[in-house]
Amino acid sequence: MKVLILAGGFGTRLSEETQNIPKPMVPIGNKPILWHIMKSYSHYGFNDFVILLGYKGYVIKEYFANYYLHQSDVTIDIKQNQMEILNNTAEPWKVSLVDTGLNTMTGGRIKRVEDLINGERFMLTYGDGVSDVDIHKLVKSHEEHGKAITMTAVQPEGRFGSLKFSGNSKIEAFQEKPKGDGTWINGGFFVCEPKVLDYITEGDATVFEKQPLEKLALDGELYSYKHEGFWKPMDTLRDNKVLNELWDSNNAHWKSWK
Repeated sequence: MKVLILAGGFGTRLSEETQNIPKPMVPIGNKPILWHIMKSYSHYGFNDFVILLGYKGYVIKEYFANYYLHQSDVTIDIKQNQMEILNNTAEPWKVSLVDTGLNTMTGGRIKRVEDLINGERFMLTYGDGVSDVDIHKLVKSHEEHGKAITMTAVQPEGRFGSLKFSGNSKIEAFQEKPKGDGTWINGGFFVCEPKVLDYITEGDATVFEKQPLEKLALDGELYSYKHEGFWKPMDTLRDNKVLNELWDSNNAHWKSWK
C-alpha cells in the first residue's frame, strides 16, 4: 500500500525555519521531520512512499537523491573514478517525488498523483506531524467499517495550563496543560479507498479538508480512528523546540522503531 505524504505547503507559521527549506525538512535531532514520519510507517512494514512536493520541493529531491550515499561508508578511488560501498544503513524505501505545483491545495495535490495510486487503497498524512499511532490497528479499523476513508482523530494539548479551584474563588493548584476540552480534531494518518479521489472535483483549487471530506461525511463514508496516544504537529518554533527536547532526552513517544 502506498503512503502519500503532503509536503508542499509554504509553512508560513514556521517562517523562521522555512525561508530556506520546506517545512517537512525542518529537523528533529539531525533528521527532517519527514524522515521521522516515514520511519513510523516503515516500522509497520509500509515502505512505498509518494511525496507530494510544492514549495522548495527541490530540497526534498536532493535529500533523497543523496540519501544512499549519506547513509553509507564508502571508499572513493579518485584516480580510477570508482566508489566502493563498505557499509550501508539506508532504509528499504521506494520514494516517488512528485512536483504537484507551488500553489496547489491539498486535494489538488492528491488528485495529481491519481495515476500512481493505480486504483488501489492508499494511506495519506501530512508532512509536519508525528504520532505513535499504531498503523496496523488503524488499517484494521478501516477494514472493519468498509467505508471510503478513515481519519485518525486526536485530542491536542490545551494551549494553556488550568487552575483548580476550592470553593468559588480560592485557587488550590495549577494543573498541567490538559488535552483539548473533549474536542477531537483531524490528526492526519488517513486510510483511503480509491473512490476518495472521485470527491476531489475542483482541480488544483480543491482543499481536501473542505468539500471532499465534508461530502464524504454527508455520504456516510468518513469514519474516525480515535487515537488517544501521542500526536504533535510542528506548526511553530515552540513546537519545534518541544519535539527536539523530547528527541534529545530519549522521550520521543513517536519513535516506534529501534
